[in-house]
Amino acid sequence: MRCSVARTLDVIGEWWTMLIMRDAFRGVTRFEDFHRNLGIARTVLSARLDRLVEAGIFVRRPYSDHPPRSEYVLTEKGRDLFPVLVTLMQWGDRWAADDGPPLRLVHEPCEHATSPRLACEHCGGDVTPDTVRPEPT
Repeated sequence: MRCSVARTLDVIGEWWTMLIMRDAFRGVTRFEDFHRNLGIARTVLSARLDRLVEAGIFVRRPYSDHPPRSEYVLTEKGRDLFPVLVTLMQWGDRWAADDGPPLRLVHEPCEHATSPRLACEHCGGDVTPDTVRPEPT
């Protein structure tokens, strides 16, 4: 399908995938830590991690020979999913967190809580459904 949204969902659209990504952005890299944090079946986690490696989202990096163990490190392609995850979190904070947001994002350089936004790279204005027009290329 010639649709970037559909192509992206083909890679990251499964239920556990974005939760794996969430943990990766929190610094988790090892299979056992993903397993413990998520409570996911080992076979499902293994399949999801394999798919993310195949897609170039993670690379496997050995950290132990005996027993053989690898960690999963985000690639540049994987790190580029951060805004997607933050946007999902912001939507969930607004529409699905009846008891309030479970965490906040702190911008480390200035130490202030932040709520990232989509902005035009040319004028800095907000990018919203009312301020953009999709055009075929």
